Formats: sequence, structure tokens, C-alpha cells
Amino acid sequence: MGSATISFGLVSVPVKLYSSAETSKKVSFNLVSKKHGTRLKQQYITPETGEVVPREDMIKGYEFAKGKFVLFTPEELKALEEKASHSIDITEFVPFDQVERTYLDKVYYLGPDKGGDRAYKLLSAALKKTGQSAIAKYAARGKQYLVVIRPMGDGLVMEQLFYHDELKSFSEVPLGDAEVKDSELELAVQLISQAKSEAFQPDKYSDEVRERTLELIQQKIDGEDITQIEAEEPRGQILDLMAALKASLAGSQGDTRQSANGVSDDSADRKIRKVGGSSA
Repeated sequence: MGSATISFGLVSVPVKLYSSAETSKKVSFNLVSKKHGTRLKQQYITPETGEVVPREDMIKGYEFAKGKFVLFTPEELKALEEKASHSIDITEFVPFDQVERTYLDKVYYLGPDKGGDRAYKLLSAALKKTGQSAIAKYAARGKQYLVVIRPMGDGLVMEQLFYHDELKSFSEVPLGDAEVKDSELELAVQLISQAKSEAFQPDKYSDEVRERTLELIQQKIDGEDITQIEAEEPRGQILDLMAALKASLAGSQGDTRQSANGVSDDSADRKIRKVGGSSA
């Protein structure tokens, strides 16, 4: 995606940035004319007159009061942008677990650029040995970003963070005033214990909705009717929390016995679904 240089004291680490996700995997649809079967184009209009405004007559503005805008020319917008320095300037080091996951915005993989192999490996090894991550500032695309650099395997990743004032406070979320009973907590802990794994294995999961959507799209391309979709079986609603926990626990124990007998090997998935299907 681009190149940059990590400033590590007097050491410079030239790196290349790589996307960590494949966004093209997403299924997207376009707006198409029902009459002509062609893709539609977006147009901007003036609300007062309904007049279509061509691109050359558009200008950007900042709304400083309700319905009032200050306008900016392309040259003025350029002056507002942060100058891209392609430098990732480390400001401090903090322990891995001190950067809360709520601050995470995007993740980029970092690889060594030409001539930076040794410095790259040194920074990765030093962070890993000390258990630290590097907080840094990075200017690109007209903005300044707050990032954290941490080791991954034998390499480095850069996580783009939200600024503190961009995050909403969790204290704004109403949590209610319900109390947890010891008996309920004990059953919930048992349920978690039976469904827990030693480590997160992301390759066990896939986007089932995307896969199903692509299958239906192919059926539509092949001229098949896709409107006759089987309705999901209604789930029994259990209003008593203790009853829901006991039912979930009993179901998970049954799945475990079936797996041991070779009847089923996906008990963990079903246990989770049963817990999600019970409502308190």
C-alpha cells in the first residue's frame, strides 16, 4: 500500500505497508434500472430548485452553523491537509495490554523495505523481549494518525487507533440495575467451561451468510427460482434465566456425550447456538 520509515531513537527502519484484510470478499450490489437493466449514475441536485449540479460547479464547505457554510477552494483545502512525511515517529513504549481494543480502527502489516531487514528484525525482537508496544504518529493522506506498532510472529504490525476524543464513553451505555444470583453465576461458569477452547482458531469460522448469498446468486444466474427459501424453525423462548441456563447446560452435556460416541464433532458450535437461542 505504501512505504514509510519508523524512527526508533537514532535508528531508522524503512518499511512497507500491506493491507491486512481482503475487502473484495464482500458481496455488494449496484442500483440498476429496472426498465433498461443498466447501472444507474448518482447525481447531485440543489434541494430548492431540483437542478442537477455538474461536478465543475461543486465546491467543498464546512457547516459552522445550522445551514451556514464557509467555502474552500482546492488550494485552501490543500493548505489544511497535514503534509505527508512518510515517517512513523515513535513517541513512547507501553505494555501490550495497556492499549484497549476499543481504540483499534484498522490494522496494517509491516514488512522491511530495501536495506531495512536488520533494523526491522531488531525492533521486532526488542518489542517481543520487553513485552512493549510502540505508540507513534504517522502522517499520510492529508491526516495525522495515532498508531501502535507491535510484534507479530517474527514481524511487525501497525494498528491505527482512534483518538481519545473520537471514542464515546462506555459510561453513556445504560446497564440497568439487575443483580446476579450466585446460583445463576455458577451455572453460567459451568456453561462457559464446557464450551471453552485453549486458543482462538479463526480458521474454524467462515462467513456463512456470504457463502449462502453467493450460492443463491449463482442459482439466480442459472435461471432458478430463489424465492422459495425454507423458513427457520421457531425457537422456544425461555423467560426464566435459571431455566435457560439449565437447558443450555443439559444440551451442551448431551452434545459432548454424542461427540465422544462419534455421533457429532461440532458440539461446540451447537452449544453456542443454543445459548444464543435462549432468551431471558
